[in-house]
Amino acid sequence: MATDSWALAVDEQEAAVKSVSGVIKTSTTAEKTDEEEKEDRAAQSLLNKLIRSNLVDNTNQVEVLQRDPNSPLYSVKSFEELRLPQNLIAQSQSGTGKTAAFVLAMLSRVEPADRYPQCLCLSPTYELALQTGKVIEQMGKFHPELKLAYAVRGNKLERGQKINEQIVIGTPGTVLDWCSKLRFIDPKRIKVFVLDEADVMIATQGHQDQSIRIQRMLPRNCQMLLFSATFEDSVWKFAQKVVPDPNIIKLKREEETLDTIKQYYVLCNNRDEKFQALCNLYGAITIAQAMIFCHTRKTASWLAAELSKEGHQVALLSGEMMVEQRAAVIERFREGKEKVLVTTNVCARGIDVEQVSVVINFDLPVDKDGNPDNETYLHRIGRTGRFGKRGLAVNMVDSKHSMNILNRIQEHFNKKIERLDTDDLDEIEKIAN
Repeated sequence: MATDSWALAVDEQEAAVKSVSGVIKTSTTAEKTDEEEKEDRAAQSLLNKLIRSNLVDNTNQVEVLQRDPNSPLYSVKSFEELRLPQNLIAQSQSGTGKTAAFVLAMLSRVEPADRYPQCLCLSPTYELALQTGKVIEQMGKFHPELKLAYAVRGNKLERGQKINEQIVIGTPGTVLDWCSKLRFIDPKRIKVFVLDEADVMIATQGHQDQSIRIQRMLPRNCQMLLFSATFEDSVWKFAQKVVPDPNIIKLKREEETLDTIKQYYVLCNNRDEKFQALCNLYGAITIAQAMIFCHTRKTASWLAAELSKEGHQVALLSGEMMVEQRAAVIERFREGKEKVLVTTNVCARGIDVEQVSVVINFDLPVDKDGNPDNETYLHRIGRTGRFGKRGLAVNMVDSKHSMNILNRIQEHFNKKIERLDTDDLDEIEKIAN
């Protein structure tokens, strides 16, 4: 396939990820808590794409919802039985093969001999478009006559020029310009329309309306495919506007459970005692890899430095880091080059590292009003005990307020959190068995 400067940018991006050492930009907002940081869904999605080179193992059941109960396909139980092409809305977590699925759909419909755009794929950001383009390049490498164009800001074409590439991937604003104002693309000849990262798309101002305007230019027989990692009400409403009469494939959400995770708390008086308890824990049991959660960037930076002084291989993940830097840090942690990952909430959401055996809440999770954040607690300690394995969660309690938070978390989940004396080495060794 053709490789232009836009495709080459992906390779440069990957090289940058490998070479970044985790240097953190200086920030005047080091005290900023997780709750004050705005979660960048596009950055999070890109992060997952960068670090997940393999498909994740998932035991969730596939739920297939048919649009017409009178259809002979109404009772199908598998993806294969759907006999696509049909309009489709699909939801599943990162790493389950959504990109490969719609790339295969596009490649199967393209006529390489026809030198005009036949498949159109929308991504919410330039970086996500590049990543998808990389997959198209790899999966279409045995069709050298197949060409790919990037409709992204900065890719300037001469007015009046027509696109010869069969597949166009781009961001909504630029694609809309190419279809309507500049007329680089004839939308009436598009066979497959893909809207990727729908949950990220609706979080980006203007993208919803632009995507709908593009969809309305397409022919009635164009196959519409929408993919999303999450399926909130806002995503569903958007999907219904873009994809008429869809079949729907969803992963049934399994109830997250704490049954395989041992939970303990340690009483401390201050930050230094919490750090000493942490060192005692490390000295008494064998820990494959651990994630340690802090409330602020400042605490996370301090803790990472102190652990490094003690000889631990530590990775620090913080909100002011660029997404490529974050990806490099997590990749090193996933490969086992660092054994401890110190982080705040925002960066670690949705990141699955299978070999994590211990999660430590150096600070208990609270919302902006100081109340227990039960969802974040579940998310944090859910990093361990993955895929049915046994895990260990240790909570540091340093005040009456944090003890109250812990008690309310216990009540919410109806799970007893036992006290642990980290000065008693025998007791620590017992919890590891």
